[in-house]
Amino acid sequence: MNFIISRLEKHQGFFEKISKNIYLMAIKDGFLAAMPIILFSSVFILLANIPTLIGLHVSADLINWFNKIYNYTMGFVGFYVAGTTAKALTGSMNHKIKGGKFINSTSTMMASMCGFMLLAIGTTKSGAYLGTYFGTEGILSAFVSAFLTVNIYKFCVQRDITIRMPKEVPGAISQNFRDIFPFGFSVLACAAIDVAVRATLHVPFSALIATVIQPLFKGAESYPGLALIEFLVPMFWFLGIHGPSVVKPAFEAALYGNTTANLNLFKAGHFPFHALTENFLNFVGELGGTGATFVVPIIFIFLMRSKQLKAIGKASVIPVMFAVNEPLLFGAPIILNPYFFIPFVATPMVNVLIGKLFIDFLHMNGFMYILSWALPGPIGAFMDTNFQPISLLLMVLLLVLDTFIYLPFCRAYDATLVAQEAKVDAGEAVVDTAAEKTTPAVPETSAEPAAKVTPTAQDDSNSAPTAPTVGKKLARQVKVLVLCAGGGTSEQLANALTAAAKQYQEPIVASAGAYGSHHDILPNYDLVVLAPQVRTYYDDLKSDTDRLGIKLVATKGQQYIALTRDPEKSLNFILENLQGTDFVN
Repeated sequence: MNFIISRLEKHQGFFEKISKNIYLMAIKDGFLAAMPIILFSSVFILLANIPTLIGLHVSADLINWFNKIYNYTMGFVGFYVAGTTAKALTGSMNHKIKGGKFINSTSTMMASMCGFMLLAIGTTKSGAYLGTYFGTEGILSAFVSAFLTVNIYKFCVQRDITIRMPKEVPGAISQNFRDIFPFGFSVLACAAIDVAVRATLHVPFSALIATVIQPLFKGAESYPGLALIEFLVPMFWFLGIHGPSVVKPAFEAALYGNTTANLNLFKAGHFPFHALTENFLNFVGELGGTGATFVVPIIFIFLMRSKQLKAIGKASVIPVMFAVNEPLLFGAPIILNPYFFIPFVATPMVNVLIGKLFIDFLHMNGFMYILSWALPGPIGAFMDTNFQPISLLLMVLLLVLDTFIYLPFCRAYDATLVAQEAKVDAGEAVVDTAAEKTTPAVPETSAEPAAKVTPTAQDDSNSAPTAPTVGKKLARQVKVLVLCAGGGTSEQLANALTAAAKQYQEPIVASAGAYGSHHDILPNYDLVVLAPQVRTYYDDLKSDTDRLGIKLVATKGQQYIALTRDPEKSLNFILENLQGTDFVN
């Protein structure tokens, strides 16, 4: 076991480079920016399908209206992602351009969306447009358009290929003229690719890409392919690197495209057979978060003897149910803990293999809706299979199997903690005994009564918490942004800070966000706190925060968990990091 961990740690730098690749980050951040569209549209596709399932009669006009909203939101998600991916990549690319030059992110976003239209949209022989590839089917065209556009802009900006205007012309107008050449080159490049593909193979570019890499998608959807995906995601997380950010971008098109394909099959009266979908991985492979940890807090609470594990279980059981398992990963800890490596990577693999067996042999529907990853796994699976009862049977089976997989390793770790806690308790007993021997007893007949011991505020659970111990009151309002990978973990610390600020009447405004979606909102904050899973991005973000005069702090696992649990401690943490600034009197 230690050999495996040492080998993984040896290559940790390489894995971090993968997770910080600007193109993979752009894919992740582009999808993250489009998630409000995706989640909003999923409500209406459910409304269009649930009534008939439960026997309710709904007018055809209302169903058509639901479908219209879905088609013009989710149905255009490829078009939107082309823009959001280009904008995210532009932000990363601007860090690499020297000499005070920069790429206009608004212009690259528009150019990428125009390029997407040229690459994705087909036409009939009569010249009518085909919108087949506007949605998730056109995701790969979105990525190609975004990457091509931003690199063309970078080439033009670095070499000053632009139209220069007189100094008297306002800056906003000059910028528009500076962007004409790179915008034109980007759109023409996409148009040239489209013409070349149609002339040689008579298919739109989107159809070409889908045809060429379809065997890869089939390989990923096989039993070994699914198992490999759900091995790599927790393996990276075990090293403290956000696994989904490293692995999933390579399969984003398949994950969302197969979801749409399942829904279309279901609507046409056919069996939705695709297993490789976003929410299949979320609700089955990552049941309770990466590592399929849904059952682990319950094991800690009811089957472990260690005080530490029981406390971690109680603190993490609710977040883990909603797939926010960082309190568990860093609190137990599971990350880089040799006791948990095998169940952490094996359990997700077992889950997806059994889930695919249910689809292939028991005719459980493949997941056909795009729902929030934060739904509890059993509820999400039930909804995503269009409320098939067999999905609940799958969930019960997985929870039982996951318990049996994790339990032996939890018990082994529990035994070591119990032994450590016993030593600590024994040491405290020795100290107490020594103290009793060295403390003179007070005679019962003494006229002077023994002094009454008054517990401190920290000892008395019924008394008010003590005021912050660090520094003085803040001189003015401080806006704090907490960043994590997906916005779930950061929300916990932001909530703790908000509660403490309200209690002690400190002018602190705390917000949570996801790394990658922070570029536009960053200038609005005074202090940024990085959660443990994104602390590897510290150096990348430091250049932005230094330029904007913003304080940046990175946290570690146990430290972060402690801050989320103790609002007073979180407030003191902020005050400590603001010492020496004009925010503190």
